[in-house]
Amino acid sequence: MTDDMSTIFAVASGAPPAAIAIMRISGPEALAAGSLIAGVLPPARQAALRSLRHPLSGLLLDRAIVIAFPGPASATGEDMVEFHLHGGRAVIAAVADALQGVEGLRPAVAGEFTRRALIAGRIDLAGAEGLGDLLTAETEGQRRAAMAAVEGVVSRAVTGWSSRLVMISAQVESILDFSDEDDVDETPIDAIRELVSALAGDLASILAVPPVERLRDGVRLVLAGPPNSGKSTLLNVLVGREAAIVSSIAGTTRDRIEAAIIRDGIAYVLTDTAGLAAATDDPIEAIGIERAREAMASADILVWLGDDSPPVGGVCPTLWLWPRADERPLPPPGRLAISAHNRDGIAALWAAIADAAVKLLPREDQIALNQRQRLLCCDCHEALVQAARADDLLIIAEQLRRARLALDQITGATHVEAMLDALFGRFCIGK
Repeated sequence: MTDDMSTIFAVASGAPPAAIAIMRISGPEALAAGSLIAGVLPPARQAALRSLRHPLSGLLLDRAIVIAFPGPASATGEDMVEFHLHGGRAVIAAVADALQGVEGLRPAVAGEFTRRALIAGRIDLAGAEGLGDLLTAETEGQRRAAMAAVEGVVSRAVTGWSSRLVMISAQVESILDFSDEDDVDETPIDAIRELVSALAGDLASILAVPPVERLRDGVRLVLAGPPNSGKSTLLNVLVGREAAIVSSIAGTTRDRIEAAIIRDGIAYVLTDTAGLAAATDDPIEAIGIERAREAMASADILVWLGDDSPPVGGVCPTLWLWPRADERPLPPPGRLAISAHNRDGIAALWAAIADAAVKLLPREDQIALNQRQRLLCCDCHEALVQAARADDLLIIAEQLRRARLALDQITGATHVEAMLDALFGRFCIGK
């Protein structure tokens, strides 16, 4: 990702051909470049129809809607111009070629417009991450969580925590630096620890909320059981296609087979696993069994198809099935009867899966953190816990400083350049 602040341009709408294509220009030469191609620009933030002409040949490129956004009141905080073009590939290419020939202009790279907005303070890092999630949202839950981040739900929470931290730190510093002054509030150390503990408790409640990645990446649903128990057949029924090879030969599935599906607004990743044989001399089958156990250990929901009890030690919700119910007597208590052959029990199974999945996903009214934000909140929480346990004001002050630094990194008040490159690298060009 380049850091030069030259004037950039790119298509900020969907891939052509389309009805409309938005060509965005941002930077110190944006208004001049817009005038060079569109003539006299309309008043700020007012749309007007203009003839776009090549600056060298005068060739008519398109008749387009033009809007000027003088900085800093623009999306990037810089001067911006937008051309709302006809969305054919040739039109877009002709306008881009004309802009490429203007001195001081260059094509934007992925995420560069949003990165400039971050640098200008038009958006913070948590909001930028939410925007990235919004661009890739496929379910309503993903859209709502991303939109909440874009609208500043995470940032407002962090700002509130930071304000409380600053107030507590100010009390500690006043005691350390001016304890001999009569007008300094000598807050007892126990009272300071109480304030720190209360803040740590608030962060702990946020950290207890399921991570936002489950909305984006999907709930991991693992199908497991002994060989030839019907796992592959059930996977195909659940995803509605032939994702796994089905055979009456035990041990057909040697490796994990994954299939993604969205159902009733929830994203799932279903995993078919090798049968858990008691013993095997086949080294390939042994590897498959080990990978099956790894998949079970990392599952969000385990669907168990064995007649014997599911393996002991699992911490995720487990649905114990009674497969091939059309060929067997009524199931024992606690087993969900299904038949992949005639689809009996499949609707009930999906209902049970959805009921378990909802409990693993953040609610709409909860603040959902992504992995980076969660790790920083964990750092902040740990520092607050250490401060609440300390008897030395110097140690408390240092731990509070560490907690403030962690919160600052969530919103980007302090940041690591490599992390920004990774974030904006997944944005589309023009965003």
